[in-house]
Amino acid sequence: MGGVIAIDFGERSTGLASADALRIALSPLEGVRTNGREEILFARLARILEERNVTTFLLGMPLLHDGKEGDRARAVRAFSDRLRVRFPALEVVLFDERLTTKEAESRLAERGLRGRRAAAHKDSWSALVLLEDWVRSGEPR
Repeated sequence: MGGVIAIDFGERSTGLASADALRIALSPLEGVRTNGREEILFARLARILEERNVTTFLLGMPLLHDGKEGDRARAVRAFSDRLRVRFPALEVVLFDERLTTKEAESRLAERGLRGRRAAAHKDSWSALVLLEDWVRSGEPR
């Protein structure tokens, strides 16, 4: 069992968070501004993989409030297919990310970050909340 990189995928920017193999150290990583250019995100992920022992990508699935998949979820599912092709040795797990952004915004506000300062960290903190939820739920696959 290796580490995990959580991904809060967005077309313009993507948040990242990491967990070590023992799931003790969970932390947000610097997000990636892609403006629709996925190759920038793939390059960043490749650099992370060079630095860390990672076996799993945890990808946030933006389900609708009723649990169904909408347009955003279909886009994330398509991205997960491209992620699997680009990094075939890693497991890609999709996990419900509903309300992670709200929780991330709340945590950033508690730390005194608001407005642009909070926005700069929101995606990666959303990835961190996703990662925490997944670990807490027993890491379902």
